[in-house]
Amino acid sequence: MCEPLIDLLPIEINGHTFLAVSVLLPKTTLLAVSSDKGYIMCGALDVGLLNEKLKDRKIIAGRAVGVRTIDQLLNAPLESVTLEAEELGIHQGMIGKDALLKMI
Repeated sequence: MCEPLIDLLPIEINGHTFLAVSVLLPKTTLLAVSSDKGYIMCGALDVGLLNEKLKDRKIIAGRAVGVRTIDQLLNAPLESVTLEAEELGIHQGMIGKDALLKMI
């Protein structure tokens, strides 16, 4: 029997609700946690693409690498962030859940 391929779960951080998404793929799992303004994601996120080719969309996002679970994503330092995220005070090295709290 197959496990669910997509898992959606509301999570709470300091009284604020975010949506956690896990997508099981062959040999990898995509992870993301979002607010109404932006999101953090696993290493599959291409921050360079967001900053360059999709700059006009003004996407607020951060990327953490080496994470395998939502909990790890929330507690990992961000390896890179978009220019729009930087304008909100989100920076490289910031812990994922702290970045999310700046996105509310």
